[in-house]
Amino acid sequence: MATYGIGRVVERSLAGRSRGGELSFRPVLFLIGLWFCLFFALLFLVVLVVTTFVDGAGRLDLRLFTEYPAAAPERAGARPAILGSLWVIGTTALMAVPLGIAAAVHLEEFADQKNWFNRIIEINVQNLAAIPSIVYGMLTLSALALLGVANKNMVWVGALALAMLILPVIIIATREALRAVPREIRQGSLALGATLLQTTLRNTLPAAIPGIATGTILALSRALGEAAPLLLLGGLVYLTFDPNGLASGYTTMPIQIFNWTGRPQDGFHELAAATSILLLVILVAMNAIAIIIRNRFQKRW
Repeated sequence: MATYGIGRVVERSLAGRSRGGELSFRPVLFLIGLWFCLFFALLFLVVLVVTTFVDGAGRLDLRLFTEYPAAAPERAGARPAILGSLWVIGTTALMAVPLGIAAAVHLEEFADQKNWFNRIIEINVQNLAAIPSIVYGMLTLSALALLGVANKNMVWVGALALAMLILPVIIIATREALRAVPREIRQGSLALGATLLQTTLRNTLPAAIPGIATGTILALSRALGEAAPLLLLGGLVYLTFDPNGLASGYTTMPIQIFNWTGRPQDGFHELAAATSILLLVILVAMNAIAIIIRNRFQKRW
């Protein structure tokens, strides 16, 4: 009798799944729609990338790296934009990465999780990660106006806006990497007499470096492709000299692409496509480095 009763329960469960479970009409229809949307978006992305490569392949030459912007597209290049992107992203990394990692370590390892003030900070960090980039440009512009800074077209100003943009992303990625480290490692270190600071610096943080590096590189790759906050801060669209310091004027590859796509000549459109290819290659390389770091150094606990 017991076996017969269990069999009836199993039959009813299977019948329920067939009527309203994973294999019913609505979930299957939703899955088909989801795959169709994914395929449609991927198709547009492939067409866009292929079109960009076809349009810009003819200008992927040495002139793109050595020449300055000019009135004639056949004599123009993206040298200041390439150097400006390196200056801005390097300064952004110096501003955001140490501060973001330190803030994440404090919130995850040392801060009282039950304190209302720390909870408010955590909620705000999560919300700030989803704010559009133009808002950070407006925030930087307002802060500089209050401080009386008249010249806003400087490398450190653009880097400041991008640093605020990626800071919440770095904090969240670092906290997730720290959470992935088993609690037993912390407890073992503390049981042997190490302080919480020593445990964090010598055990928890080194174990979380692959996740931290991955999140940081992905955040910097996002900043590299931003143009809106830099344009709001007065990023130059026509620059004929190399940026040479934190107080120097600058332009970046997204700004230069924005400028060239607005020109009527086909030659500038070809230049914009070639610069887009270069920017895309750099972004793919940064993402590939992040994946390699994660796969090579990540530990399975």
